[in-house]
Amino acid sequence: MFATLIAAPMLLAQSATAQMVEQNYETREVAFEELLEGDARAAIAQLEAELEANPGDPAVLINLGSAHAQLGEFERAQAYYRQARDCEEGYELELANGRWLHSRDAATLALATVEFEALAAR
Repeated sequence: MFATLIAAPMLLAQSATAQMVEQNYETREVAFEELLEGDARAAIAQLEAELEANPGDPAVLINLGSAHAQLGEFERAQAYYRQARDCEEGYELELANGRWLHSRDAATLALATVEFEALAAR
């Protein structure tokens, strides 16, 4: 399974290094536009509703972490990233920069970044 458009903050700056072979993928609503616009509260409302419909979805959990990180709620962000990293379900995600990455890897990178941000904010 493939999902698309994850907006983990530190991943936005990375560039794609390989071309992907065209594959079938599923697009999910993960509040991508709201996160890019900096509207974290709207993203959280949308993502919490999506999480109810799809509990444990790594893409939703990662973007919930990103939304909380935008608000400076680093502990909540870390909790969501850990849930995404530890999910039984995992799949390839298309990041905001077009790069594809496994959901566990995206969650691990996002977790490391938000842990650094939390440390820097102290």
